[in-house]
Amino acid sequence: MRVIGRTARSLSLGMVALLGVGTLTATAAPPTLPSVAKGNQWDVRPVTGGYQLTLHLDTPAPMRASLPLLEVDGKPLGVAKQSPDRKSLTLVSADPAMLQAHDVRLVWSGDLGKQSGLSRGIAAAGPTDAYWLKARRGPLLPVDPGAVGKYKVDTAEYNLGNEAVFLPGLGHRSELLGKVYSPRGASGPRPLVVFLHGRHEVCYGDPTHPSDDARPWPCPPGMKAIPSYRGYDGPATALASNGYQVVSISANAINAWDSDAYDAGAQARAELILDHLALWRKWSTIGGGPFGTRYVGKIDLRNVGLMGHSRGGEGVARAAVLNADRGGQYGIRAVLPLAPTDFARATVPGVAMSVVLPYCDGDVSDLQGQKFYDDTRYSVGGDTAPRSTVTVMGANHNFFNTEWTPGQSVAPSNDDWFGDEKASPCGAKYPGRLTPKEQQAVGTAYVAGFFRLQLGHEKQFLPQFDGSDSRAASAGNAVVRVVSQGRVLNPLDRALPAGAVAGKVSATVCAGVTTTALRASTPTCMSTDDWSNAPHWGAAWFAAKTPTTAVTKLKWSGTNGVVRVNVPAGERDVRRVAALTFRAAPDPAGAPKTDLSVHVVDGHGRAAVVPVSAVSDALVRMPGSNDGGLPKNLLRTVRIPVSSLKGIDLRDVRAVELRTDRVASGSAYVSDLAFSSPGLGLPVPATLLPKLSASSVTVKEGDKGTHAVDFWVTMSRPSIRPVSVYVETNGELGESVGDVSQQLVFKPGQMRQKVTVPITGNTRDSYDLPFSLVLSAPHDALLNESFGHGLVLDDDPTPTLTLSNLTTVEKTGLVNFGVKLSAPSDKYVSFSGVLKDGTAVIRKDYTSANDEGTGPVDRSIDGYVEPGQTTGELSVKILDDKVKEPAETFSAVVQQVDGAELKVPMTLTGTIIDND
Repeated sequence: MRVIGRTARSLSLGMVALLGVGTLTATAAPPTLPSVAKGNQWDVRPVTGGYQLTLHLDTPAPMRASLPLLEVDGKPLGVAKQSPDRKSLTLVSADPAMLQAHDVRLVWSGDLGKQSGLSRGIAAAGPTDAYWLKARRGPLLPVDPGAVGKYKVDTAEYNLGNEAVFLPGLGHRSELLGKVYSPRGASGPRPLVVFLHGRHEVCYGDPTHPSDDARPWPCPPGMKAIPSYRGYDGPATALASNGYQVVSISANAINAWDSDAYDAGAQARAELILDHLALWRKWSTIGGGPFGTRYVGKIDLRNVGLMGHSRGGEGVARAAVLNADRGGQYGIRAVLPLAPTDFARATVPGVAMSVVLPYCDGDVSDLQGQKFYDDTRYSVGGDTAPRSTVTVMGANHNFFNTEWTPGQSVAPSNDDWFGDEKASPCGAKYPGRLTPKEQQAVGTAYVAGFFRLQLGHEKQFLPQFDGSDSRAASAGNAVVRVVSQGRVLNPLDRALPAGAVAGKVSATVCAGVTTTALRASTPTCMSTDDWSNAPHWGAAWFAAKTPTTAVTKLKWSGTNGVVRVNVPAGERDVRRVAALTFRAAPDPAGAPKTDLSVHVVDGHGRAAVVPVSAVSDALVRMPGSNDGGLPKNLLRTVRIPVSSLKGIDLRDVRAVELRTDRVASGSAYVSDLAFSSPGLGLPVPATLLPKLSASSVTVKEGDKGTHAVDFWVTMSRPSIRPVSVYVETNGELGESVGDVSQQLVFKPGQMRQKVTVPITGNTRDSYDLPFSLVLSAPHDALLNESFGHGLVLDDDPTPTLTLSNLTTVEKTGLVNFGVKLSAPSDKYVSFSGVLKDGTAVIRKDYTSANDEGTGPVDRSIDGYVEPGQTTGELSVKILDDKVKEPAETFSAVVQQVDGAELKVPMTLTGTIIDND
């Protein structure tokens, strides 16, 4: 966890929904506004519907995959917008806590609820840590996917310029730069795999001419671009040496500018991938560019795989969908998000997918990429594209890329998990922690194995991804747990029918988490203020109200509990099925180890009985001791080979029962009961799915009452199936925009639906208010324009400011000129100028309210009218003396005004009446 300054504290999921955090578009206030609250390196300025908080840093904020948040007195308020130099972060919020702020800090979205890096891991070892050091390991694969193949590998780079292509999703131009890995002498067109790195520092070194307003990209003179794209030589070489074409591309421009992007840059990363594929379509057909005819006929663009690391993982997921939205111009057949972000709950149907989750991820600490699997697995009926998650114990976020690894990178880099080096289970010197080279070997094995399986149909790698935890020799002793999807018997995400539960056991459907700050209205799966330990159930930042994964929670108090799932007629012959599988995990509120037995019952009432503990450690808590986001509560695969079910008729399996006869009392989660056979599946071509888009709306605020503004969510074509999608307003909605959250269901043939957002009008002058309408978690459709952009235009006249002269006596001290506004405003009206002596002399007869009396004389004067008020302040300090003297005068020259109409410069006269 990284915190600038001190410990991060908790934020409840309910609070996220209430605050509407998530947008990267803040309502910008003019920089001249005076602050109404300030502290060391931070200030608060009123703006429309709330307050703008700005934190100034001495050094740039780290470049992380997680989103930057501003925390006020221990409560994170929302996503902050970073300045181009990352030395200031700005957030708009309606939370009045800003006005009483004592402490403002930068924290990160993936770290919420965790303790600071300085204390991470100091707590005692968890109750199962010793087990995980010697955890069961599956059989070795007959062929090592990480081994170098028969081809020599040729490498080359192409660079078409630092600003070679405009990315609409970014609003800036990007480099087109890549490293190519080719199998020397391979004949015929080869599958293409594109690698995309994540969000990392862009430049290193010292600029020749430092400037506060320097553009973050291209790198300023004196600095060099960090070559993150060169950090995947291991998997690229393993693939190329076995006959695959690999290109690793650079995304530094996106990293430099994505703090301004509405979706944190996911769309831009997808666009960049498709721009590179367009280059390769040309180079592999007619040639040209830097390679001439070298690659003509050498690349099969009908057989493409994408690997994306960190925010690149969200980028490759979006690229697969964007490609389908555009008619499937490239044959993207497989995606591998590696330690990915998932801020908007997208689905990736129609392609093979494996999500790699590093257990000791110190950046995307909440392992939010788990939701790609959870959300996609049933998102399209009939889509049996293979999907899996790969949890790598002891792996961090950075070390999959050598350019992000100390001792290997050309630029400064770090271990993203830090703290006590010997602490369990993620300290750098803890026995269960992988060294950089060990982690890179695991990454190579799983990246290469996945694409060789899915693009090359090399079926010897099926056991690597079927949940049996078969392992590659090159991955060494790394502990890896794989969850895979099978032919579902019951997803266990709905209440079981009457009579399915007997004995002293309950089976309750749950989703999400309960926090100490907000009571949940529906059954939740666990209680925690720590998003990091609940990857299935933490809210997404751009879709905070979209429901998370529903599972069944079993709780028992006797050994006679039975939960029965009947097998439908037509599916009872399982002789050709490889395994019975389901996902399971112990309840963190219960014992660290528990057990169930699985009874597979045939038509004669005979049962084959298998204890879960005999085939899986899914019901053993993962390592960690409720510190630093650990242990992770991840559902893992229980896999029972059908061949091991003895004594029953496999042609007539009638039911699967989960029984509590192993442990007298306990609780556990179960999900996705399935009969599973490893294979390449039958993806539903995503190009055949309708595409969902949200419209964008600009509307005038109005003067009174609440009126409706209508967004439209449209489908590209009618569907014969019902289509659903979640929709919600997102951003700092202020007092003008209503909070909307709902699920839309399109009936067969229906092509559009209206989403009504209430807009509350007023007669107060305001700033324009941007917000978003976000689509997420679609079913039987793809997301096309998943962010609708709303803008509420203020239509009220700017009020007139009237200032009047001052007459006062010596003894009054702090006193105000007359300040009056013609009408209340939502803006913070500010004005400023200078004081000039007349017969009164500054620091003798009067002084600026800003003058502390030491150092040079401060002649500045500034005033304000707070939002909603018609009177304000323009203060000076009158000094008292004991000298009898005539009335004296001075002037206040107002030179600048913001938020109101006033002809400047305007000179006011202050008259001081003697009281001696």
